[in-house]
Amino acid sequence: MLSRRDRSGFCHRFCCRRAGVKILYHHRIASKDGQYVHVEELTRALKARGHELIFVAPKVTEHSDFGDDGGLVARLKRHLPKALYELLELGYSLVAYWRLRRAVKQHRPDCLYERYNLYLPAGIWLKRRFGLPMLLEVNAPLYEERARYDGLALPRLAAWSERYCWRGADRVLPVTRVLADRVAAEGVPEARIRVIPNGIDWEKFRDQPDRDLAKQRLGLDGRLVLGFTGFVRDWHGLDKVVDLLADAPDRHLLIVGDGPARTTIEARANDLGVADRLTITGVVGRDEVAGYLAAFDVALQPDVVAYASPLKLFEYLAMGCAIVAPDRPNIREVLAHQSNGWLFDPDQPDGLPAAVQALCGDAELRILLGAGARRSIDEQGLTWARNAERVEQLFASLGVPAGR
Repeated sequence: MLSRRDRSGFCHRFCCRRAGVKILYHHRIASKDGQYVHVEELTRALKARGHELIFVAPKVTEHSDFGDDGGLVARLKRHLPKALYELLELGYSLVAYWRLRRAVKQHRPDCLYERYNLYLPAGIWLKRRFGLPMLLEVNAPLYEERARYDGLALPRLAAWSERYCWRGADRVLPVTRVLADRVAAEGVPEARIRVIPNGIDWEKFRDQPDRDLAKQRLGLDGRLVLGFTGFVRDWHGLDKVVDLLADAPDRHLLIVGDGPARTTIEARANDLGVADRLTITGVVGRDEVAGYLAAFDVALQPDVVAYASPLKLFEYLAMGCAIVAPDRPNIREVLAHQSNGWLFDPDQPDGLPAAVQALCGDAELRILLGAGARRSIDEQGLTWARNAERVEQLFASLGVPAGR
């Protein structure tokens, strides 16, 4: 016979199971990078709320290292003619639909959650065939993005696939208001659009060492650390930050990541004789990043894609860093100048270095901004747990039963 305490625990666990729903989760990510971080964090948060997830997705991501580019898929994209590759992408939707249909018949999910990709109408087909309530997460306007940077051989087909998916979902979840406006411009009613930004998992950031200890562990004692995480590109302008090291021997630029701009940055540091004040770690495992962030005095978000919700920005907030970021509409959705960040005019050549200089010279301001940054996480609900709750509420609004 169960004691009162055991009965209470049993009832709690039973209720949690009853509160969960079966979510069919579909994506086409074949690389283990920032995209996969979003998938991993959100699905973990949904599971923590008692939901059961059935995945239909490429298996290549499951056992690869962080930073892996997707192997075969990446090679096909590099070497096949664009038109053939795009037709193969659309053809994959037939395979994806067959796998989704099999998952529906085997698991009988309550709803469908899909991460949008170009040439991927399989989720919409499934929703219409089985009547599954569907949420479509949109992280970028991929037709525009690929047309601009990679080129599209079949632009009309690509544009059709994007509109078809956006208009066909019950709710579309862009990561910023800027992106939401682009979704609405393609004919999706405002009532079906819900902005859900990226977030953080508090548990990964609560027990980090204080700044002095973090610096000591990295051999940066007594340095004022300017920090950046992620894939560093030339348009970030970090070479201008290197210039700020020349006349300030106590400053150190710590780049946690890698990217095509690495050679340029290292060359600039060598030319100025400050190579010993620059550290570029290369790709770092996700579980190690917070330990580096803890050492940042000033966290750099040098520039940003106009519609993006940068993962690094939320990690900077969680670590209580004094953040320097461009004054762009998507950034202003999260940061307020002199409250939880320092915004600069990205159209001014000296905007970034002047902002960094302002924070380097004012320790009290850095403390003030860092405290505001950390408060922002809870004040704005910028956690994966809160995002999972938002997803749950949206499914409930579509008539998905709270329990089975």
